[in-house]
Amino acid sequence: MNTAVITSPTLSHEAEAVAVRIFASQRAAHRKSPVPSLESRRRNLKTLERLLLDNQDDICRAICQDFGNRAHQETKLLELFLSVDGIRDCHKRLAKWIKPQSRKGSIWFLGARNTVIPQPKGIVGVVAPWNYPLFLVMGPVTSALAAGNRCMVKMAANSRNLCVLLQRLVAQHFDEETLAIVPGVSGSFFSNMPFDHLIFTGSADTGRQVMRAASDNLTPVTLELGGKSPVIVAGDFDLKIAAERILQMKTVNAGQTCVAPDYVFVREDQVATFVQHCRATASQRYPSLQTTDYTSIIDQHAYDRLMGYFDDATGKGARVINLLPGNISSETACKIAPALVVGVDDNMRVMQEEIFGPILPIKTYRTLDEVIDYINDRDQPLALYLFTNNRQVQEQVVSFTQSGGVAINDCGLHVAQHDLPFGGIGASGMGHYHGYEGFVEFSKLRPIFKQFFRPAFPLLYPPYGALFDRLIKLMLGR
Repeated sequence: MNTAVITSPTLSHEAEAVAVRIFASQRAAHRKSPVPSLESRRRNLKTLERLLLDNQDDICRAICQDFGNRAHQETKLLELFLSVDGIRDCHKRLAKWIKPQSRKGSIWFLGARNTVIPQPKGIVGVVAPWNYPLFLVMGPVTSALAAGNRCMVKMAANSRNLCVLLQRLVAQHFDEETLAIVPGVSGSFFSNMPFDHLIFTGSADTGRQVMRAASDNLTPVTLELGGKSPVIVAGDFDLKIAAERILQMKTVNAGQTCVAPDYVFVREDQVATFVQHCRATASQRYPSLQTTDYTSIIDQHAYDRLMGYFDDATGKGARVINLLPGNISSETACKIAPALVVGVDDNMRVMQEEIFGPILPIKTYRTLDEVIDYINDRDQPLALYLFTNNRQVQEQVVSFTQSGGVAINDCGLHVAQHDLPFGGIGASGMGHYHGYEGFVEFSKLRPIFKQFFRPAFPLLYPPYGALFDRLIKLMLGR
C-alpha cells in the first residue's frame, strides 16, 4: 500500500484542499476496513446502477450541453447502457472473482498449501476524458469498487455540466470515503497524489506526463491512450457492409472516439465503389449537417484542428469528399460533416496525428504484406479492424501485428464485450480493465504459503553433508 504523505506548502486552491481532505478520509477508511465484504461491494455496485438509471435524462442533458449538441439516444446507447450493463455483469460475477484461488505446490513441499487472495489496493484515482465522460468514469469505477477499493475521480474541463451533476449525485448516494468526484483540481496535482493505483484515459503526450508524476510515488498506472487505429478491407468482403459498419464507428460521437477507425486500407481497384457506399450510407443516416442526431465537435480548438487537416491535405494533393449534402462544416454549430480523404501520403498531418473526428483517410494497397508492414512500422494502435471472411487472412493479420484489441468484420464492438479485457499496448497504453481483468487490475493478487505442520524441508538445513547431497541430487534429477 502506498503510504506517501501529500505535502503542498503552497497549497492555495480550495479544490486542492478538498481533494487532500477526501484522500485522507479515504485512506483512513481503507485502513479501518481494508477488505470490504462481498455484500458491501455489491451494494456499492447496485447504488451506482440506481444512480445512473434514476437520472438518465439529467445525464443526457448535461452531456449534450457540454458538447453543444449530442443526441440523447447516442448517450443512452454508448454511455448509459454500456455503463449499466457493465455494472450488472460485474455484480453477477463478483462472488466468483473474490474467492481465494488454490494453487499447486511443489512436490518437495508435501503438505504445504498455496493460495492466492485478491485484495483491494486501496485508493484508486481515475482521470477521465471528455469524449465519453460518463462511460469512461463508470467503467474504471465499477472495476475499482468491485475490487474493494475507494475512488476519487477527476473529470475533464470540457465536461463541466456533467461533472457538476455527477458530483452532486455521487455525494447523495455515496460517502466520500468510498467514492468522490473532485472538480476543479488540475491534472498535474491529481496525478501527483499518492494513489495506490491511477488510471488515465487521454492522449499519449499527457499519458507520459501522468506516468512521470505517478512514478514519484511508485504508483502503478493504467493508461488508455488511443492512437491511429487502422482498418483493413480485404478483397473478399462485401464493400457495402464494410462501409456501413466502418462509418457507424467513425460517425458516432462525430468520430471523437479513442477506438474510432483512423484510416482504412482499400484495394486499389475497389476505392471508387467503397466511396459510393460511404456516400449512400452517410447521407441516409444524416440527411444534413444540422440534424440533432449528429454530434458537435467538442470545442473551437478541436474544430480548428480538424479543419486544418483538410487545408493541409488538399494543399499537398489529396482530395476531400464530403459525405453529406451541403457545406462540409458549420462553425456556428461547431460541426464537421463525415468526410473521406483520398490520395493521402504520409507527409500529411491527417496521416501523422490521431484524428479524433469524422475524417477518414483512404489508403490503397495491392498486397496484404505491404499493409502489415505499414502498420508495424508505426506505433501499436489501440484497435485494429479487419474485414474478411478468409480465416487464413484473419490469422495472418492477428499473428503478424500488435494492437490493444482486434475486431473482425465490425468496428468498436469489442469494447462492449464485458468478458474481454480493454487496454492498449506500447504507445496506445498499458494495463486492462472491464470484467475480470478490471477486477484483477485494481487488486493485489496476494500469494499465501502455509507450511505443513511437520515439513521435510529442515532436512536441507545446514550443516550440509551426505544427506543433503543425496537429496539435492534427487531434486535436480541428476
